[in-house]
Amino acid sequence: MSIDVWKEIDQYFINQLIPNEPDMEDILRKNEAAELPSIDVSATQGKLLSLFIQMKTAKNVLEIGTLGGYSTIWMAKSLPKDGHVTTLEFSPKHAEVAAKNIADAGVKDKVKIVVGPALESLPTLEGQSFDFIFIDADKNNNPHYVMEVLKLSKPGTTILVDNVVRGGKILDSESEDKSITGIRQMFDLLKGNHQLDATAFQTVGSKGHDGFVLAVVK
Repeated sequence: MSIDVWKEIDQYFINQLIPNEPDMEDILRKNEAAELPSIDVSATQGKLLSLFIQMKTAKNVLEIGTLGGYSTIWMAKSLPKDGHVTTLEFSPKHAEVAAKNIADAGVKDKVKIVVGPALESLPTLEGQSFDFIFIDADKNNNPHYVMEVLKLSKPGTTILVDNVVRGGKILDSESEDKSITGIRQMFDLLKGNHQLDATAFQTVGSKGHDGFVLAVVK
């Protein structure tokens, strides 16, 4: 099947299962107007994040990679009244756009944006523990992110890592692409890590051929 068919199927799912989210579609338009890269999760993936948080009954969520706040808002909306998302974003411009989107979505009180390199921001969160962690940032640092978020986890913490297939490029052991080498290093880390119980699954859709890693802290 072609990506055009995958996109049509995604749209069918959206029409059937999540048709009443015009505010989320508006966020994507605002991100485009602000000239942010079009690398947000899809609507179906955003709803998946929301459902994971509801299934987990999570209250404290950590996100690495805010972009324009699209995934952040999906997660914040699914939290209970006393729930909270801490989201880390490298780019001040992206963080500014996200802050406005988050306020417009009515979840400002549930979200804290921390601006700066995530590997510098993560140690400042020491002493906190999170129920659900979503990693969707620079892929070359994925192994470092996984090791750092383990320090902010507890037994049962769920970790979801996006974009781990990259259209099949993950199979290229000779790749010099730092994103691919970072993802492969993360898989090597997961393979030998006794703190995590993990799997990975491929996805196709409007974002092409990609996938997630899903892990639970033992």
